Formats: sequence, structure tokens, C-alpha cells
Amino acid sequence: MAKAVKRASKSTSGSRAKAETTRSARASKKSGAPKSPKAGRSAGPPVGEVVASVVAELRKLGSQKTRNEMVSRYAIPSDHAFGVPMAKMQAIAKRLRGPDARRNHELALALWKARWYEARTVAALVDEPALVTAAQMDAWRRDFDSWAICDTVCFKLFDQTPHAVRKMGPWCRGREEFARRAGFALIACVALHNKSAPDAALLKTLPLIEEGARDERNFVKKAVSWALRSVGRRPSLKPAARDLAKRLSESADATARWVGRDALQGLK
Repeated sequence: MAKAVKRASKSTSGSRAKAETTRSARASKKSGAPKSPKAGRSAGPPVGEVVASVVAELRKLGSQKTRNEMVSRYAIPSDHAFGVPMAKMQAIAKRLRGPDARRNHELALALWKARWYEARTVAALVDEPALVTAAQMDAWRRDFDSWAICDTVCFKLFDQTPHAVRKMGPWCRGREEFARRAGFALIACVALHNKSAPDAALLKTLPLIEEGARDERNFVKKAVSWALRSVGRRPSLKPAARDLAKRLSESADATARWVGRDALQGLK
């Protein structure tokens, strides 16, 4: 009799435990709670394989017509380009970027090493700003060989990194054309997009802009004007930006005059 009771009790406990497990599983599914990853299952194909696949896809999407237009219409070098429209690169990046931030970052680093203009553009769109290091920013900046990749990286990635404000000053003092452009492009993008960047930090860039306004190189002077106009988009900084633009527009230096007049058009 005692043994029967014991078996019945054990059976009842087992049934209750099974029912509780079933209810818990249903509640978890209903609430959308994430499932535990299965041991040994990879987060996806190896990064190297993904990069090879992306480069092959970009190669197929490219065209000689677009490559020719890159040079003739936009002054973008085509030596390391397939000739892929921006919309198609954005679509690839959207497909690649997943919920795993570290994998996105690793994939971006690998895509950048592929050297192709389109692969590097996709890298900028896939990467995670919070995981970008100061050393990575400097390394990528040294690779800039056109205004297009410079501006895309600053506009879509670098301006949201924790190091953006600290990089503005040193980069604006660079010597190489696109390396220096990156400094002013970064000022412009931070002013426009990085809401956490204080106005005081951007106010300190005005002397850099005034100094850069005398650089007659085409891709530098245009970025200087862009930086000045963007700083002036912040209400509290608009008066100071306008004063500088007016002063530059009256300068004896022809390049500074061009920058000042161009900036004033956007600061009305």
C-alpha cells in the first residue's frame, strides 16, 4: 500500500512538472522571449566567405557606364571600383546588417580590407559606431582616396562614434587632401547628426575653419564651406558662423572669399 501511494505521488509530481514546463514554454513563446542558442551552432557563415560573396555580387552589379560616370560626373576614381549605384550598395548593406553588433563590426573590417570602393561603402553602412576604435578611424582615414568614400564614412559612421569630437581638430590639420577634407567633413556631420556633441565643442572649430578656408585645393575648400554652413545650422552658433562667413567673404585671399560667399548662401 505504501509503495502504491509512493508511486502515485511520484506520477502526480511528474505530471505536474511536465504541465508546468509546457505552460512556461507557451508563456515564453507568447512573450517573445529569445530562445537559448544551441551549442555549437554558428552565428552564420565565416566572415571571409561572406566578404567573398559580397564582392562577387558587387562585381556582377557593376557596369562600365556607371564607372565612366563616376569619373566624368562625380570625380570619383574608378581604379578600384565596379561601378555599382549607391541604392544597390545600400540594399546589400541592409541585408547584411544583423542583430549581432560584433559580427557587423567584424564584417565591416573585413569588407574594408577588400579595397574595392563599393565594398568599403558597404562597410561604412554595416559597421557599428559604438565598436569603432580611434585607431580604426585613423587607419580608414589614411585610405581615403576620394571625396565620396570620405564623406560616406564620416556621414554614415564616424560622426556617431565616441571619438568623433576628439578627431575633428587633429584631422583638420592634416596635409593630404582627402585626409584634411575628412576633418571638415567630420565637423559638418557631427554638427548635423550628433546631438550629444555640445555646441561649445563646435564653436571651437571656427578657428580651424578660418585657417582651412585658405586651402585652395578643391575638395578641401568645399568641405570647409560645408563645415561652416553645418555649424551655423545650430541656432546658438548661427551668429558666430555668419560673422566668420562674412569676414571670409571680404578676405584678400581668393579661396577664403569663395568659402565665405559660398557659406553665406546657406546661412541666410
